[in-house]
Amino acid sequence: MESKQIRIKLIKSAFGRVPKHRKTLAALGLRRIDDVVVKNDTPVIRGMVNSVCYLVEVKNEVK
Repeated sequence: MESKQIRIKLIKSAFGRVPKHRKTLAALGLRRIDDVVVKNDTPVIRGMVNSVCYLVEVKNEVK
C-alpha cells in the first residue's frame, strides 16, 4: 500500500513571526531556512502547513 507523503521546506525565516506560527514550525521539525522534512500526508499535518503556508513550500511525494 502506498502512503502519501509531503515534503515541506522552510523558505522564509520565523524570526519576528506570530509565536503560534513559530511553535508550529518547531513541531514540524523546521528550524532554519532551507530545512526540509518529509511527513505523512494527514489532515493534522495539512492543517499545520496551512497555518504557516506563507513560510513554507510543499511538494507532494508518493512513497
